Amino acid sequence: MSDLTKHIQPVEYYKSFLKEQVRPDTRTLQQIRQTTLNVGPITSADGSALVKIGETMVVCGVKAELTQPTVEEPTKGMIVPNLDLPPLCSSKYRTGPPSEQAQIGTQFLDNLIKISKLVNSEDLCVVPDQLVWVLYCDVICLNNDGGVMDAAVIAMVAALQSVKLPSVTMNEETETPVTNFDEMTPLKINCLPVATSFTFFERLDNEEITSGHMTIVTDADDNLFLLDRPGGSSITDGQLDQCLQRSFERTKEVVKLYNAVHSS
Repeated sequence: MSDLTKHIQPVEYYKSFLKEQVRPDTRTLQQIRQTTLNVGPITSADGSALVKIGETMVVCGVKAELTQPTVEEPTKGMIVPNLDLPPLCSSKYRTGPPSEQAQIGTQFLDNLIKISKLVNSEDLCVVPDQLVWVLYCDVICLNNDGGVMDAAVIAMVAALQSVKLPSVTMNEETETPVTNFDEMTPLKINCLPVATSFTFFERLDNEEITSGHMTIVTDADDNLFLLDRPGGSSITDGQLDQCLQRSFERTKEVVKLYNAVHSS
């Protein structure tokens, strides 16, 4: 079908491809778009990464700052993610406060950091009760052509993987931190999570063919960290098993990217 049909009759357009078990770009239904990963695109950041999945593009910059720990956790530093979906990435976003999707995405990244124990928060402690590192992970979508959270997770993990923190000591006389940038220590990453998103479809005779989405986050050791399914129609155990298996396969593919850029 032509691009004109895509805009005039989008449902019929996609139905025609689904019946043939292919996508408009000729990929099979389970085939994921090409993924590329570059580390260090933001020279002013303490760690950064740029990810492309097809035409979707996401960048993450990490800024490390020293701060006082919380009273409740005096020996733990913090990782604070933020997902930005600006108007430049898609016409469906507007300027102003973060959209609901951006807020949900930010919470998703925060949950992943905590559940996967991506970084030991104690490793970010400099002086108990006095000084810890806080790592601000700013994840920005530059172009949204689908699969934003998949790209966001890869970008955030790869950016953190590239972080090196300077040695810090406390000056006892002035009680101020002294930073030594000649002694840099790589941030220890405990695992390499990968998010894989799936879309489900109702019967093709329905007007609305999309019936729901699901995002699964796993690592190369087949650990399941998150399974996010916000509403939609129910799925069978067989469908869930199929998605999990594809997620494990996808994770191993992306981990090779993580390791390749980290060792280069």
